[in-house]
Amino acid sequence: MVFFRKGSRDGHLQQIEAEASNRGFVVGVSATGRHTRRVFHEHHATNHAFDRDAIYIRDLSDHYKADLGGAFDFLLLQISPASLERISEEAELAGVNSLTAETASKDVVLSNLARLLIPALESPEKAPQLFVDQMATTIGSYLVQRYGKRSSPLALRSRRLSRVQEKRAKSLLLENLDGEISVLDVAKACNLSRGYFIQAFRETTGMTPYQWLLNERVSRARVLLRTPDIPLSEVAISCGFADQSHFTRVFTNLVGTTPGSWRRSC
Repeated sequence: MVFFRKGSRDGHLQQIEAEASNRGFVVGVSATGRHTRRVFHEHHATNHAFDRDAIYIRDLSDHYKADLGGAFDFLLLQISPASLERISEEAELAGVNSLTAETASKDVVLSNLARLLIPALESPEKAPQLFVDQMATTIGSYLVQRYGKRSSPLALRSRRLSRVQEKRAKSLLLENLDGEISVLDVAKACNLSRGYFIQAFRETTGMTPYQWLLNERVSRARVLLRTPDIPLSEVAISCGFADQSHFTRVFTNLVGTTPGSWRRSC
């Protein structure tokens, strides 16, 4: 799965054409409005207007030709056939091997999920591997469940980690407070697939692996903050945060006050 961003400030009409390939599917999420497309099919053409939160899903095995009108800004996901098959199996929807074609359909859920990845695209060096993996798996599962082509809907079974798996997963996460461990590595340590592990961890703890890790970082920070001579910047690094600004933002979101104010109140 490959995430990237593509846009143009040029509002003039331009035409694009792409030959058929075996690269799978591309999913686009529009971050702005007022973009139009005239898509050419074999014997006719269709006109589409993209508003904010509008999406498209295109099978790359089909030849594509379109006239683009107006500036645009898309967050794109390219998903290979092998990746689509793996995600469908992890979501217990085995047999899904294609996605329903969509053009300018509104999908607020997918749009909001995709936007969470924009900071990671803008500053990849600051994006924890655990977070990126988790978001990729979540988006992939959503696509398969919402747009996967299958004969009948299948219900997901309840999943929980065993006590041994839960202890092993939490231990690995705590050993990597900075989040620089992949979901796949933790899942493998529990002898589970990536998608199964994320759902089982959430049902067992009430949080995703990344959310749980953030809470653990903040808990460790509270212990260090009780020692007044430890600088906030040192507390941030010791607890796996990228810097003091990142630490302050996460701490405030979870606790409701800044680290400095919390320290003074203690």
